[in-house]
Amino acid sequence: MPETAIAEANSPVTTNDLVVHNKFDGSVLATLPQCSEADVQVDLIRAASATPAAAAMPRHERGRILDTAADLLQERSQKVAELIVAEAGKTIKQARKEVARAVNTLKLSAAETRRNVGEVVPFDSFAGSENRQGWFTREPLGLIAAITPYNDALNLVAHKLGPAIAGGNTVILKPSQLTPLTAILLVDLLREAGLPAEFVTVVLGDRTIAQTIISSKLVRMVSFTGGFTTGRAIAANAGIKRLSMELGGNAPVIVFDDADLATAVEACVSGSFWAAGQNCIGAQRILVQRTVFNAFLKDFVAQTAALKTGDPRNEQTDVGPMISNGSAVEAKRKIDDAVVAGAQLLTGGTLNGPVLTPAVLTGVPRNCEAWSEELFAPVVLVEPFDSPEEAIELANDSEYALQAGVFTKDLGRALATAKAIDAGGVMINDSSDYRHDAMPFGGSKYGSMGREGVHFAYEEMTQPKVIAIAS
Repeated sequence: MPETAIAEANSPVTTNDLVVHNKFDGSVLATLPQCSEADVQVDLIRAASATPAAAAMPRHERGRILDTAADLLQERSQKVAELIVAEAGKTIKQARKEVARAVNTLKLSAAETRRNVGEVVPFDSFAGSENRQGWFTREPLGLIAAITPYNDALNLVAHKLGPAIAGGNTVILKPSQLTPLTAILLVDLLREAGLPAEFVTVVLGDRTIAQTIISSKLVRMVSFTGGFTTGRAIAANAGIKRLSMELGGNAPVIVFDDADLATAVEACVSGSFWAAGQNCIGAQRILVQRTVFNAFLKDFVAQTAALKTGDPRNEQTDVGPMISNGSAVEAKRKIDDAVVAGAQLLTGGTLNGPVLTPAVLTGVPRNCEAWSEELFAPVVLVEPFDSPEEAIELANDSEYALQAGVFTKDLGRALATAKAIDAGGVMINDSSDYRHDAMPFGGSKYGSMGREGVHFAYEEMTQPKVIAIAS
């Protein structure tokens, strides 16, 4: 737990305090003071006033801070993983992987400071400009508002802060109210590494506070990861500023009859239930060619039923709690609604507080929420298809798409299917649930706005400036 959180953990609770709970047992981890609207206005002015200093910081110093923070995070990885387990409910194995990814994200950000500086412009490529030479640089935008979710409470914060710092910006960070301690810990590590305190400001508060930040003219960009409802509100109220949003998905995975079924089953089980299904690229709709459907389904259900659920601190646990009892109850409702509409529940779907046992549904009508909406829960749909054209039609039957998966041994079929699927990324011979922190990451169709991935976020958070010399 970060020192700032420890200091507040036993303080008297006031009406404006944020109480942070352990997601498995409900115990209180900390109480933190929240910001008032007046506090946020002061924070915005302070952060905006620091933008010249952030822009003037030499690139080697930005890189050193990010590398040092990564090293500190690596040194304390076990303690940080334990905080993620308590605050976010991830299993200890999953939390350790998230810490490792966050270390890599910070290292990638440090590398970006040393290479992405701009390019020479070939002015003499156009007649009449032979007497000019020059270049463009990449300059910081200024103050960036970063709003982060609970499901990757460390690495998704690193994906905002790392590129922003690398680009010479200042940041107002509004982490999820459900997982603020992990975000505060990362900011503490960056400050310990040498980042001036005014370069990143953590703000805790409700939607009114977020609205104040988003609508401020001092903010040059809003970088948001979360849900569509909030994304629409941000877009409606942000005003004239740059927006980058990752708003979730409803990931399809296509399994053709020539696929290695053992590999496909294992990858899809992991891809469906990692982080208790609270994963924007987690497999939600698995489409299996009818000739191998029964064989796939039998093994998939058996492996799903064998997953161990419960205390995320236990090294043997595969699926821990959802982020809250309310989220688990809502996911259970969607399962029940699908069954009432005609779907079959083949395994799972049992509630024990915030823990929902991994559920497999088949025969889900297309008008059910379970088919058409992002479930963000340990619930997966497995459905048959007959032709490649039908598989692609089913895969694309969603208003929004982040990633998809395709299993086949036929390279031509794999590439043709990947081209036909409308998504931000297609993983071949893997489930949709794969992300390398250096690759471009973002959605397709409705709600697609910008790309993350360190290099691409860095470019979103900077702007070209041209210098031309006439001789």
